[in-house]
Amino acid sequence: MKKEEVTFIIDNLGYTVSLEENIKDELLRHLDQNKNNTTKDLFAAFIKLSKEYNQFKDEIQKIDDKLKRFS
Repeated sequence: MKKEEVTFIIDNLGYTVSLEENIKDELLRHLDQNKNNTTKDLFAAFIKLSKEYNQFKDEIQKIDDKLKRFS
């Protein structure tokens, strides 16, 4: 998958990272590239994305458990 360089400003420091497009899009839902983000903003984005990931993982596990009953 193609990676793209993205720069975020966190507490007045620039951080450039190379991200896959889908991950970049997810981060941009929670962090603004055009403003100074705080450490609190970064941590809040991490918590939100972690929560979404865990909900998705739980849903996949439930589907997997249902499918196992058919085999």
